[in-house]
Amino acid sequence: MAENVTPRVRAPREAAPGDVVSIRTLISHPMESGQRRDGDGNIIPRSIINRFTCDFNGENVIDVTLEPAISTNPYFQFDAVVNESGTFQFTWYDDDGSVYEETADIAVA
Repeated sequence: MAENVTPRVRAPREAAPGDVVSIRTLISHPMESGQRRDGDGNIIPRSIINRFTCDFNGENVIDVTLEPAISTNPYFQFDAVVNESGTFQFTWYDDDGSVYEETADIAVA
């Protein structure tokens, strides 16, 4: 498991029915490719976020597969249409089997 991994999400708390909302996510993660060596010459094990998903009320909004060339601290910004109040569920999957999750609620009035 990578150390000091912190997911962050910015999503509006309120919207009107049918609004397109902008969502921004960032996860603090070192994204080690498995090709670098430490000070003693040992290979640093690969540890990257290899998949990111976002669901809204159980329905998939975005599903991204990431490759080793992605930079440290992956950032995503995307739009979603909201027709009802609910919860966005954000999930990041690490090579080592770790799963990082965050949620954001939105009220539609």
